[in-house]
Amino acid sequence: MVLFGYPVEPFWGSRMGSGSEVHSVVEFSLDAKWLIDPKQLFVGPKIGEGAHAKVYEGKYKNQNVAVKIINKGETPEQISRREARFGREIAMLSRVQHKNLVKFIGACKEPVMVIVTELLLGGTLRKYLWGIRPNCLDMRVAVAFALDIARAMECLHSHGIIHRDLKPDNLILTEDHKTVKLADFGLAREESLTEMMTAETGTYRWMAPELYSTVTLRQGEKKHYNHKVDAYSFAIVLWELIHNRLPFEGMSNLQAAYAAAFKVDNILFI
Repeated sequence: MVLFGYPVEPFWGSRMGSGSEVHSVVEFSLDAKWLIDPKQLFVGPKIGEGAHAKVYEGKYKNQNVAVKIINKGETPEQISRREARFGREIAMLSRVQHKNLVKFIGACKEPVMVIVTELLLGGTLRKYLWGIRPNCLDMRVAVAFALDIARAMECLHSHGIIHRDLKPDNLILTEDHKTVKLADFGLAREESLTEMMTAETGTYRWMAPELYSTVTLRQGEKKHYNHKVDAYSFAIVLWELIHNRLPFEGMSNLQAAYAAAFKVDNILFI
């Protein structure tokens, strides 16, 4: 990779040493057409950041792109878990294409885990909504955005994929602010009627109650659920599109989750 003078040292050139045996736990398997050449990838300014990854504006083969660089972690457990998530994310991104899903361009695992997608210059839905406060969206715009999101979810669900992290921060606008696309498949999983999946996912404020229950869950505890958890998150986003307010205002994400789980009256309208 060629850097435009913007540091990515936390991810770049790190070696896991004695933990190298963990790297073989997750087999990197991707059709050759999706493998990018790191030598042709240019990384520019940072445009986003999550718990385990940073997103940069970049260029690949003269195309403007978004470059997601994933932190491999420090411990063998972290390395294994994040490589597994990386493998799932690229597998799902390469499987589904839709006008309301961020377009997948390619990925590579070495020298760092990188996912390259189309670059959308309209910013997140969260930023856009905050930018027009205290006003609300025109109802026609709100409905159009909601339909975009619903179509993206329908595409995923028809392919047996649960996103598990639907929220305005993962919804990106095109530069003309007319189209919404769903991004970040880091927590997405394939739906199975029999598989038990980890319950601790996503962001509490937008999570369906069945994901966290009304009792404290142990780290990694698993339970059964299906694509309907995305429908709950969609309903919360729809409420935001209409009212341009944060659901459960005045509460932390965890407090908001338990308020929903215990069915506190009128909590959305405080």
